[in-house]
Amino acid sequence: MIIDTHCHIYYNECKNAEQILQKCKENNIIVILNGIDKESNKQVIELSKKYDNVYAAIGYDHSVVDKIGKEELLLLENQIKENNVVAIGEIGLDYHWIKNNKEKQKELFIAQLNLAEKYNLPVIVHSRDAVQDVYDILKKKKLKGSIHCYSGSKEMAKEFVKLGFYIGIDGPITFKNNKNQREIVKEINKDYLLVETDSPYLSPEPFRGEENTSLNLKYIIEQIAKELNLSYEETRKFTTNNALRLFDLNI
Repeated sequence: MIIDTHCHIYYNECKNAEQILQKCKENNIIVILNGIDKESNKQVIELSKKYDNVYAAIGYDHSVVDKIGKEELLLLENQIKENNVVAIGEIGLDYHWIKNNKEKQKELFIAQLNLAEKYNLPVIVHSRDAVQDVYDILKKKKLKGSIHCYSGSKEMAKEFVKLGFYIGIDGPITFKNNKNQREIVKEINKDYLLVETDSPYLSPEPFRGEENTSLNLKYIIEQIAKELNLSYEETRKFTTNNALRLFDLNI
């Protein structure tokens, strides 16, 4: 069994979402689908009910900050109570493309972190060019979760681990020029490493530039195993156990 802790295999992102999820089931791959807005949250919940290898993470990411008010947050709170919802995510901050709405992004992020605290759920956090603000907000909370597609420094990775957060490793670890992520997996406690695909994005080598799926998790695991001088099986086991522990999956 392998667990993809972050992917977007639903109708908004993949025309063949159900075929991919079925193939994942046949290959003993568990997936945690991450919603980012009202429609994808709905789809994620529907798919988690249809496939027994699918779990749901729901939330509002930075891209919809101008569309989210009290009504949408109330809807999210009601959806959190669904049986297969195991985390609030994808949520977080992104200052890469838009820098003039930082305060609104923070407000939405904090509102959803508050829900996670209320319902004792882990969070799946997006951070791009915003690592210090993300850290400063999370350190004031009593939460656990993952930093999705981590791209910060190894020093900051260690600080997130001290807070109880796990580090999500994706396809870019297989890229020849990505020395940073390969160093990170060597430097932090392996009990805090997760594998994820962010599919249909971030395909690993040798499929870079193509549509990604959870079936490509093995390439990420192989690279982590290489960096840690472990076998594939050892790496598969500890990353799977990490995900089971973080998301409290009774599989």
